[in-house]
Amino acid sequence: MLSLALLLLLPWIFFVTAFLFATGSLDIGGGQPGSYVVSHIAAFAGLLLAFLIIGFRIRRYLLDPLEKLGAAARQIAGGDWDIELPQSAVREIAEVRDGFEFMVNGLQSSNRKQAALEEERRFVIAAVAHDLRTPLFALRGYLDGLEQGIARTPDQVLKYVAVCKEKSAQLDRLVEDLFTFTRMEYQENGLSKDTCNFFEIVQKSVGSLEPQAQQKQITIHAAFQFEPGECLIRADEHLLERAISNVLDNAVRHTPTQGRIVLECRREKDRMAFTIQDSGPGFTPEELNRIFEPLYRGEQSRSRATGGAGLGLTISQRIIRQHGGELAAGNHSDGGAVVSGWIPL
Repeated sequence: MLSLALLLLLPWIFFVTAFLFATGSLDIGGGQPGSYVVSHIAAFAGLLLAFLIIGFRIRRYLLDPLEKLGAAARQIAGGDWDIELPQSAVREIAEVRDGFEFMVNGLQSSNRKQAALEEERRFVIAAVAHDLRTPLFALRGYLDGLEQGIARTPDQVLKYVAVCKEKSAQLDRLVEDLFTFTRMEYQENGLSKDTCNFFEIVQKSVGSLEPQAQQKQITIHAAFQFEPGECLIRADEHLLERAISNVLDNAVRHTPTQGRIVLECRREKDRMAFTIQDSGPGFTPEELNRIFEPLYRGEQSRSRATGGAGLGLTISQRIIRQHGGELAAGNHSDGGAVVSGWIPL
């Protein structure tokens, strides 16, 4: 591969040679009369030929590749990524070409990722908007019934009010899921981390699901293999509580009446781990492969009858991952679904 310095040095070599001919330092005529005239003519002719040759090579090795790189840049700016980058025998130009190719590949990867995120975001918003119609329609129907006096007895009124409360809670979950999902998309590196107590976060999550569990006579048993003061972590407390609450909510909604949910928390060297096991039907093989996909609803774990939007576990996994941890799903050998996760201390 040629060097740019060598390419630029060649004209000066020819120039020095011609100068020596012109001044007589190199005598091609043997000192004969007219030899100096011949030397001058030969020197200037050689110099002219040298500059023509070198100019052609500079054009070929330097200017042409640079012009093609410029054309490729304009092509990319116009949205056309189908480009062909020039090859060059000059080391410096080849390095520029390689850097340009690396930049193009990075831009293409970034654009593909951004396009996928936009497509996913539009899909999520459309799907959640569709899911909002069901509870809204039911809520409006029961409110109309109350307004028109269809519910005549106190028991009927209480039943209508209870359904309205249930549907409003379902709407709240859907809107909160959509808000949190959108927040996670735009907050890749913007977690607001503070020192917080993992024990207290889990207790709050369990407490928020107690009323829902009591309605189905489900027992939530939380076991901690550490002292309350030994579990300080750096985390976004609100988001982490939301992540654990989503997993618990999924377990409560899919655990049968009078079932049992066991939440175990333990410290493993430099990380805090937790496992949530329910006594429901567990996950099917297909669900295990897709359970963390946005809006995925399996036959058992993601039905509209449970009121879920299909975002809960997706949000939980993204929150845990943004804290540097991981969340995974499986089935227990004794039956029931198991969701395990960990975050660094």
